[in-house]
Amino acid sequence: MDKLEKTIAAYPNLFRIDKNLNKLVKKIELLNYVNPVNIEQEKRNFFASKYNVNPSFHYRKIDFDAHKLQQELFSQDLAAIEDEETRDFYRDVIYDYSGLIQCVEAVGQGNKFYFNSLKSFGTPTEKDVENARFILHFADDEYQQEMMPVYSAQDAEEYFKEFTKRYDFDFEIQLSTKISAAAMVLNNKQKLLLKKNHTFSANQLKVLANHEIGVHLVTTFNSLRQPLKIFHNGFPKNVETQEGLAVFSEYMSGCLTLYRLKELSYRVLATDSLRKGSNFCDTFDLLHNQYKLNREEAYNISLRAHRGGGFTKDHLYLTGLKKVYDLYHAGDSLDDLLTGKVSLDYAPIIEKWREEGLAEEGYYENYAFEFNDNSSTKLNFILQNLK
Repeated sequence: MDKLEKTIAAYPNLFRIDKNLNKLVKKIELLNYVNPVNIEQEKRNFFASKYNVNPSFHYRKIDFDAHKLQQELFSQDLAAIEDEETRDFYRDVIYDYSGLIQCVEAVGQGNKFYFNSLKSFGTPTEKDVENARFILHFADDEYQQEMMPVYSAQDAEEYFKEFTKRYDFDFEIQLSTKISAAAMVLNNKQKLLLKKNHTFSANQLKVLANHEIGVHLVTTFNSLRQPLKIFHNGFPKNVETQEGLAVFSEYMSGCLTLYRLKELSYRVLATDSLRKGSNFCDTFDLLHNQYKLNREEAYNISLRAHRGGGFTKDHLYLTGLKKVYDLYHAGDSLDDLLTGKVSLDYAPIIEKWREEGLAEEGYYENYAFEFNDNSSTKLNFILQNLK
């Protein structure tokens, strides 16, 4: 009997429930459903309307029975898990996934989606909005050559393949016109999507490589080596931690810029505009006319906030970055946070599980975390002074 078989034999109920949940939640890849399928067409229409007609987005149909999935989630026999801390953790998992199912089910249904998104991802606090405005007060850095967008999606694909040679994981890169970001990872499919018609700068290639591959794919492939599937499917509220790690990876590799921090700040303001009842045109007007963002950037950030009916996830990048930055500068290790799709709030349980043989050390590392390559005193000043 090998090590894993012995562990499963010692905790049969836990592994049975973990396996059940894995089977149930495989289809809940929210980003798969919340990205409109007609982004480019609606962008052309919006610009042609002189920014006066809200886009009419269409979405993928869900390919599972959400009600049945909810019933199966809540039918798990959690009382069979003997350890109280682990039992409470899995209870939180079920409530978290239930919320995500409700999000998927309500995509495209306006306020119904927005209120479900609030439940799963929260909304910016006044402090978050103040932090965003604090960052936006800083004068822009001089325009660097490496910020010039000159690389095609095909060039980006070659760059990412080269970057990944230091790892031995096997994943697919696919070009897509149906994503709102320049790049994104599909965890369940071990796939990296690149925006087909996007032009990348040298800095953005480095940013995305350290963000998407250095964190999102590292945690995906580390999670697949864990005894418990929950590392792969995701701990409750893991988005803030995972995105915080990903942006911190940009910082540590020396490619985080004030421009990028401002982009994350505009996302906070766009998300906050939902709370104030703004429609797409209002949010676009805020970014384009008041903050003078060019129309492409203003459109993309407005799209990220308004997709689905009001998606509040984007405010978590900045709060996550601040938490991970403070953790690192307090001398704490980030290793446990790379073992899978885990969250800071639940990090203590990883150590306990490791002692019980229920968790493994991370196999893949983020090479950016070995040495701090950031040379910007301005960025350090900003990150230290976020509230």
